Amino acid sequence: MPDNPSSPTIAEAVDLLQGGGLLAIPTETVYGLAADARNVDAVARIFALKGRPADHPLIVHIADADQLDDWATAIPEAARKLAAAFWPGPLTLILKKRADVPDVVTGGQDTVGLRCPDHPLTLALLTAFSGGLAAPSANRFGRISPTTAAHVRAEFAADTPSILDGGPCTIGIESTIIDLSQSPPRILREGHIRHAQLLPFLPELKNEIGNTSPRVSGSLDAHYAPRTPMRMLTREALTQAKDTRPRCLLLALTALPAGTEGLSLPADADLYAQGLYAALRQLDAQNATCILIEQPPSGPDWLAVNDRIKRALAGAGS
Repeated sequence: MPDNPSSPTIAEAVDLLQGGGLLAIPTETVYGLAADARNVDAVARIFALKGRPADHPLIVHIADADQLDDWATAIPEAARKLAAAFWPGPLTLILKKRADVPDVVTGGQDTVGLRCPDHPLTLALLTAFSGGLAAPSANRFGRISPTTAAHVRAEFAADTPSILDGGPCTIGIESTIIDLSQSPPRILREGHIRHAQLLPFLPELKNEIGNTSPRVSGSLDAHYAPRTPMRMLTREALTQAKDTRPRCLLLALTALPAGTEGLSLPADADLYAQGLYAALRQLDAQNATCILIEQPPSGPDWLAVNDRIKRALAGAGS
């Protein structure tokens, strides 16, 4: 972790949050923009700074599974087993909310998303804070999620909140979200924890969104998007297409084709996910006319990566 003198201590961070302030926090997935989830005015500041629609719910981050009952009711036994198996970690559980959970956190729904993040600094913060932190990704709404403190500063510029700097995120894409508020349970957002890992706990788990599924973070068609227009092509089409427009940058698998300009990421789903947002940010900052992204593999291991790219493509250039 970096020795960053501008990063607050845990005690300073707790004071800031208890006073209604905002704080960017590190997690294993992406950096979050955190506020006291019980403080309606503080949570409203998250929406204002991000430009986030008021009906788009936030995830509440908690220190451990013992706090589930502080936020949720009618908790199924499967939720407790999943928390025991995967927390701290990149898994968000959607449960029926307690009546005292503020509507601003849940987007007016009767469900709440809960997660215990796997980052030592943020776990220490949550333990000292003794409450829940509402924390969407620390970026303007719909844009590329940040995986370093520098990304947060670049995103918000003069409006940057205080940042608890915990170094680069190790997973790099947002958590898997499971809806346990109704039957059958469903995966509402793909992430690092995959369907096959969850089946021993939830044999009836579906990986498609139902008509009655609650709204959750990152579920809009356009999300995680660069400002530069972006297209996805096969490897065979990539080299030819880069010549059709001036200053097109490539995001390739394994290695860049000869004579091209851009970045490459490993042909490993987890390593690709870890570097995806940082690569998109780096390419987006170079004032290119377009970003051409090589189509990743299909298959279960790549579902989360392909989900993020699909949504980035839908919002790119907007």
